[in-house]
Amino acid sequence: MTIFQFALKRSFRNKTNLLFLTLFPVAAIFLPASEIWPFLPFGYHYFGVLILFVSIRLSSMMLEDRLKGVVKRLAVAPISHLHYLWQNLLAYMVILLFQCALAVGGGVLYGQELYSPFAVFCLFVTFSLTSLAFALAWISLFRNKETSFLVFMSIVVLIALLGGLIMPIEMMPAGFERLAVIFPTYWLSSGMKWIALGGQTADIWLIHGMLLLYSVCFLIIGSIRKIA
Repeated sequence: MTIFQFALKRSFRNKTNLLFLTLFPVAAIFLPASEIWPFLPFGYHYFGVLILFVSIRLSSMMLEDRLKGVVKRLAVAPISHLHYLWQNLLAYMVILLFQCALAVGGGVLYGQELYSPFAVFCLFVTFSLTSLAFALAWISLFRNKETSFLVFMSIVVLIALLGGLIMPIEMMPAGFERLAVIFPTYWLSSGMKWIALGGQTADIWLIHGMLLLYSVCFLIIGSIRKIA
């Protein structure tokens, strides 16, 4: 069994993970839309938050490996640390891709107004990569899985709020509105706004580009070998 296959099997072994990976994405489909805000139905704003939670749940398994000494044993194994890392990340990304397809496809079948389902899917895929890279960088800072997850949950709520996923950025004070641009959630919210209201093509490319830039930075931070 390859590391990729093992990571997939391991991800679905935990019953709590099954809720994050199956039930919660389906529930997001049925949340209603609003005539005023947000730009897409409420469930798709919350789905962005869910992606962040799923990313840390999945990435935490690599933190477990580090704490159990698995990463140390890779030094004498015929598998490089890079090989171990990218196969795990690939498995997690496949799971997130499935969730994105489930949420968008289910919304289309249910009759939700998504304006351009393909654009919504692409936006969520790019944000999933950013979230996974963010989670990888995050777990590199911790030695305790529970502490990492609990602090991360608080951070997610904060950046979702300041980034415009939970409430409109326009309702925030001017200083917070300018601060919002540093959060990946801001670019996800901006992408949803672009899909709903339209705009120049360069704007959506900028949004994807910013999310990919975050991904690269977080991957560099998180891929530094941690053996302690």
